[in-house]
Amino acid sequence: MIIKQLSVFLENRSGRLNKVSSLLGEAGINMTAFTIADTNDYGILRVIVTDPEKALAILKENDFLVKLTDVVMLKSPNKPGALARALHILETENIPIEYMYAFSIGDSANIVIRPANVQKCIEILRSHEVELMRASELYKV
Repeated sequence: MIIKQLSVFLENRSGRLNKVSSLLGEAGINMTAFTIADTNDYGILRVIVTDPEKALAILKENDFLVKLTDVVMLKSPNKPGALARALHILETENIPIEYMYAFSIGDSANIVIRPANVQKCIEILRSHEVELMRASELYKV
């Protein structure tokens, strides 16, 4: 149930994101979800890819500052209140969320959460029958 996410430090200058996506694409690694948080000087690209270990090695070889982070991905109905239900469970169980991002396609939404305690988050969501994405569903093209 743990999903591996890459966190890539990017200087805030033209071409850096393109370089990351080009390197991954040339290696046959698909980016399945990502978000970027930025300031005037730098950004942090958080990305879920089909082969996180290979992506980590390639980016490091090309002088990117990158690390693997454990996250949880929920599979949720894409309808009003579905996210609120999951967040209410985590709030009630006192699971702080460091950050999150989401994307939806049709009737399904995928929500990436970086909780303070990944294992406890997984246990609680499973006990409340919240559907979680498995790594095997993501790490293939």
